[in-house]
Amino acid sequence: MTQARTLGEFKKSGAKTVNVKEEMRRNLIRKLESGETLFPGILGYDESVVPQVANAVLSRHNMILLGLRGQAKSRLLRSLTNLLDPALPIVAGCEIHDDPLRPLCRRCRDLVQERGDETPLFWLSPDDRLVERAARGGHDLASELTMHYGLLPRAHRGIFALNELPDLAGRIQVGLFNILQEGDVQIKGYPVRLPIDVSMVFTANPEDYTARGKIITPLKDRIGSEIRTHYPATVEQGVAITQQEAWTERGRELRVPRYIREVAEGIAFAARRDKKIDKRSGVSQRLPITALENAISNAERRAVLRKETMVVPRVSDIYAALPSLTGKFELEYEGELMGADNVARELIRASVGEAFSVYLGSADLRPVVAYFEAGGNLKLRDDASSGDMVAQLRKVPGLFEALSHLGIGGGEPTPVTASAAEFVLEGLYGQKKIGRSDDRGFVAPERHSDADIDLEKLERLRRMKKQVN
Repeated sequence: MTQARTLGEFKKSGAKTVNVKEEMRRNLIRKLESGETLFPGILGYDESVVPQVANAVLSRHNMILLGLRGQAKSRLLRSLTNLLDPALPIVAGCEIHDDPLRPLCRRCRDLVQERGDETPLFWLSPDDRLVERAARGGHDLASELTMHYGLLPRAHRGIFALNELPDLAGRIQVGLFNILQEGDVQIKGYPVRLPIDVSMVFTANPEDYTARGKIITPLKDRIGSEIRTHYPATVEQGVAITQQEAWTERGRELRVPRYIREVAEGIAFAARRDKKIDKRSGVSQRLPITALENAISNAERRAVLRKETMVVPRVSDIYAALPSLTGKFELEYEGELMGADNVARELIRASVGEAFSVYLGSADLRPVVAYFEAGGNLKLRDDASSGDMVAQLRKVPGLFEALSHLGIGGGEPTPVTASAAEFVLEGLYGQKKIGRSDDRGFVAPERHSDADIDLEKLERLRRMKKQVN
C-alpha cells in the first residue's frame, strides 16, 4: 500500500490504527500461522524463553526478563520490534508519535484543527518505535505548548525497554505505577495526564530483583509476565551462538577446527561450574565469543609473521587469549588467592580435557604417553610456523596416527595438521596424562604421593589463614 502523505489520504485508504499491544499480538499470530521465526538470531531459547515471551505478547502483558549477564536479554527486547508493523503513520513533527486520528498533544490537536485533511503525516519504522533509556529532568515552563516530554511519552505507540530495573531509584519506580496499571503518565510540573499507548519491557538480574528493598512490591505486582533467561544448555548450542556472533571474516583464508570452537565454548561451561567463580554474577556468553576472536587474531598475527596464507587457530592461541577471559567472571575468595590468570588457565585446561575426551577418548595414545614417561620432552614455540611445528611433533611416536580420530588425513594443509597434533598433546595435558613446564614444554606427568598432596593442602590452608588475618 502507498503510504499516505496527508490525513485526508490516510482516511480515504480506510486504514485504521490499533493499540500497540494488539498490533504485536496480531503480528505474532500471523508469524505463528506462517511458521516464521519469531526472533531471528536468538538461539537456544526455542523451547524455553521464546514460548514464554510469545505467551506474554498474546496476553498483552508488560514483561520482565530475569537473567545473568550475557544471556541476550537486551537483544531479545530489541527483537520485539519484529512484531511491530513495517510502518506507522504519525502527525509529522510530533515528539510523541501522535496518532493522526486521535492526537494527544496540544500542538497536534491545533494542527489537525487548523489544516484538517491537509495535516502532513510521517511514517515510522519499527526501530524508530523502540526507546531504551530512563527519562531525566524536565522544564519549569508552564505552557502545554512548550512542554518537553521525557523518554516514556516519546515511546507512545511503541516499546519502552528499561534495562536493570532494580537500579532505578525508588521514586522513579513509583512513577511507573500509573503507566503499568492505568496506561497514562503525568508530565512533571504540568497539569497534564497523557494516556500513553506503550508496551513496557524490563530486564533485571534475578538476585537484585528478588532482594528486599531493591524493587517496590507494587511495581512487581503490575508487571504481567516474569520470564527467566538462561545460558546455552549444551556446548553445541553455545558453539552455534558463538559462530553467529564472533567476528571471523578477516580477509585471509580461515579454518577454525570444530574442536577449537568447542574448547572456546567449554571454557564458559567450565567457569559456570567452578567453585572459584561467583555464580551470582554469572559467566557471560560473550566470554567464548571474545576468546575465539582473540585466538583467531593470535593465529592471524602468526600467519602474517610466518608468511602463511591460511589461518588456523591452535590451543596455544586460546591460552594467548587470556586478556579476553579474565574480565568476564567474578572470583570467589579462593579464586582471588589464585589470581584471575591462573583460574583462566585452569579453565582452558579443563575445557581442552573435555573436548579431548569427545574426540580422542577411544584413541590408543599409549606410545605418545610412553615417549614422555621415558624422559622425552617437546617445547613448542607459540609463534612457530606450521612447518616447523609439524617437524618437531613428528618426533613423538604414535602422535600423527591418532589424528584420524579428528578427521585429519595425510592430504590436509600443514597448518591444519599442526593445530590437530598440538590439540592431542594439549588434551593429554588437560587429562593429566602428560605434564608441561615453562622451561621444557611437554614432559612426563608429575607424580604426587599422598604425603605430598597432604602437604600441599596444609600449605594452601596456611596461606588462606594468613590472608584472612
